[in-house]
Amino acid sequence: MAKISEEEEELRRLSLEMRLLEQTAETLQQRISMITAAMTELSYANMTLESVEKEKEDTELLVPIGGGSYLKAKLAAPDKVVVGIGAGVSVEKTLQEAKAVVKERIEELEKTLNSVQQQFAQVAERINADRNRAESLLAKMREGKASSDV
Repeated sequence: MAKISEEEEELRRLSLEMRLLEQTAETLQQRISMITAAMTELSYANMTLESVEKEKEDTELLVPIGGGSYLKAKLAAPDKVVVGIGAGVSVEKTLQEAKAVVKERIEELEKTLNSVQQQFAQVAERINADRNRAESLLAKMREGKASSDV
């Protein structure tokens, strides 16, 4: 039974670590996508609130219901907005309060996005360092094998 060299052992360890880091990077990339999608949705909400602010009561609107379809509706109270606060619960707020809530949520998501992007950069940096070390070890092992074959 052949003895495993230190280089082979380190190569196995690096391989395992790189697989784990790649899974972590994939998870972080998914989080970045989810956060970006939430920020986009909140940006649309913010633009809609700004547009509604300029409208008068009884103005006819097209309300998106999904799938590129809309309902015609009349604006009953342009100064009142129903805002989701989580767990399926919504509360009525003034238009200004709703805009502040949306802005605050966007700011929170921006902070979270920055944090996750930093984590992703650190993981990617570690993957590259491990890959470089593995390539170096492989080259060293090939040199050792070539010189022992002579």
